[in-house]
Amino acid sequence: MRVSTTDPITLCDVSNPEGHPFVIEGEGDTAIKIYFESEDTKREYLDIQVEHPGKDFETNLNNPV
Repeated sequence: MRVSTTDPITLCDVSNPEGHPFVIEGEGDTAIKIYFESEDTKREYLDIQVEHPGKDFETNLNNPV
């Protein structure tokens, strides 16, 4: 598992990740553990819609209809 201590919302480094919120994306060796500065930035990250080409034909982030 890879570990990222850069909050993807604020782009700030979480210098002491123990006790900070995190999510794990993926599984096994290709998984990544992402730390966040706060629960607010974690929630903001989790609220980002993701398009899944070939699996999800209801969400198209390039179509503003």
